[in-house]
Amino acid sequence: MSKLGKKPISILSGVEIKEEEKTVRIKGPKGEMVLELPHIISLEIDKKNNQIKVLRRGNSAKSKQLHGTYRSLIGSAILGVDAGFNKSLIFKGVGYRVEVNDRKLILNIGYSHSIEFDIPEGIEIAVDGEKIKVSGIDKQAVGEVAAKIRKIKIADAYKGHGLRYANEKLRLKPGKAAAKGAEESK
Repeated sequence: MSKLGKKPISILSGVEIKEEEKTVRIKGPKGEMVLELPHIISLEIDKKNNQIKVLRRGNSAKSKQLHGTYRSLIGSAILGVDAGFNKSLIFKGVGYRVEVNDRKLILNIGYSHSIEFDIPEGIEIAVDGEKIKVSGIDKQAVGEVAAKIRKIKIADAYKGHGLRYANEKLRLKPGKAAAKGAEESK
C-alpha cells in the first residue's frame, strides 16, 4: 500500500467536498475544481473529523500507482480552492517590457517582434516591475503556464538575460574575455 495514499487529508474550513459517481467536486472560497476518479479509487469522507481517506479497490499494480497520485491530487485541489497557487518569474534584459492586456501577456523581450501569450481560463497573470506572477487554483495548470512562459526565452548563461523562475539560481559563465584574461595571468 502507498505510504502517501494511506495518510488522511484534512478538510480545511470553508471547503466543501461532494463525491459523485465518478467525480469529486471540491468547492472553496477561491473557486471550484472537479476531479474525475478512476473506478479503482474511492473516497471515505469523515465529516466528524474533517478528513478524507482515499481508498483503492483491488491489489493490482495500477491501483497501487493511482492510490498515492489521487491522494496528492485531492490534497492539492483542497489547498488550491482555499488559498490558491502561484509561481513568480523574473525577466531581465535591456529594453525588456512585459504587460497584460485583454487576457494576453505581451512580451517585448529582445526579439524583433512582440510575443503575445494567451492566458488560459482559470489562470491570472500580474506584472509588477520585473516580476511576472502566475496564479490560480489548479497547481498543475499554474506550473504548466509558468513553464510555457519561461520557455519563450530562457535566461542565457552569460549575462542572465531572459526569463527565469524567481527562486531559480543562475550560475553565470565568465565569457571569452574573462577566460582569456585568466590564461594570460598564469
